[in-house]
Amino acid sequence: MAQLSPLLKQATPVLAERGEGVHLYDADGRRYLDFTAGIGVTNTGHCHPRVVEAAREQVGTLIHGQYTTVMHRPLLRLVEALGDVLPDGLDSLFFLNSGSEAVEASIRLARHATGRQNIVVFHGSFHGRTMGAAALTTAGPKFRAGIGPVMPGVAVTPFPQAYRYGWDEDEATRFALRELDYALATSSPASDTAAFVVEPVLGEGGYIPAPPAFLEGLRERADRHGILLVMDEVQTGYGRTGRFWGHQHSAARPDVLITAKGLASGFPLSAIAAPEALMEKAWPGSQGGTYGGNAVACAAALATLEVIRDENLVENAAVLGARLNEGLREVAAGRPEIGDVRGLGLMQACEFTGPDGGPDTAAAQRAQRAAAEHGLLLLTCGAFGNVVRMIPPLVVDASQVDDALALWSKAVADALG
Repeated sequence: MAQLSPLLKQATPVLAERGEGVHLYDADGRRYLDFTAGIGVTNTGHCHPRVVEAAREQVGTLIHGQYTTVMHRPLLRLVEALGDVLPDGLDSLFFLNSGSEAVEASIRLARHATGRQNIVVFHGSFHGRTMGAAALTTAGPKFRAGIGPVMPGVAVTPFPQAYRYGWDEDEATRFALRELDYALATSSPASDTAAFVVEPVLGEGGYIPAPPAFLEGLRERADRHGILLVMDEVQTGYGRTGRFWGHQHSAARPDVLITAKGLASGFPLSAIAAPEALMEKAWPGSQGGTYGGNAVACAAALATLEVIRDENLVENAAVLGARLNEGLREVAAGRPEIGDVRGLGLMQACEFTGPDGGPDTAAAQRAQRAAAEHGLLLLTCGAFGNVVRMIPPLVVDASQVDDALALWSKAVADALG
């Protein structure tokens, strides 16, 4: 009798029967506030009527039109629509299925375009589980342990994790940029470095926003040394941080942007965007795939963009993200076990620490499980699993944020006493 792999462990005990907006319902009809959003995927909420209708209509006309064999209009319309939200100059797109695939495509493009081999990433990074993407991932050992040797040509330098270092943001930024300069002079010479790949907010690494000065420092060094700056916006894109793209909290501009997750409200779709002059430097035959740019996924992505625009979801993420952050700080007040509350927009987290300031994984896990028992679905992250993150759909309203905070307060009390 076939069964799922025993390695596929659920973060919550829910067997979901249906979803609607910010809620999931189990077989008994119990309602849960879903502050996981499928790990930042259902930005428009579960089964948004406009997304459902777009997908339903497309299923009845064309499900699969392989885009190097035939072209289809949903893909062409999506390219045109994305032109309205992509950073200036990023006018050429390549579509794939997953974030990991898009990361791999960005590596291939960077190496082809520059003729250099090395990629620089930052401590706490998560870029995927496929072999190339896993080589760029340092968020925890489970993503790359036991599969070595991983892809060579990767250098890892510090991310400005101010709380971890016990410094303020400016000092952490100066340190990270100084160590990057050292790497460019030693382990990954600038003349051999094709790209910096960075998340505007560390995702699996602990929900740590990159200080604007850090991203701007990367841009300056990229320009100085002829290195490409690749922004991995798989989790931070599509309004999640209160700007359409997470890097827009800084003045830094990417040479390549990676998007997935919220792109199609749950349908598998990812993409990389770059200037046409850069994209055409990829070697012939290096871009393709059977399912990339699927017609139904593209139709859902078009509807997703319309919902984000018409319902002002980027602005909603900024306003309610601030409300959520304030409420999390109130819950954490007087609780030394919650050492830090941080995030941008509707990408918020609480870090649990012990009396010595070290990670308290057990407390974080107790709080996350208690929240599920109370009807609030959350996830953990961070190298030690001691960070509880909140990623509600961007359609969340103020009353739902307040309900989640009340449930979180109960969960923390249960977990910490």
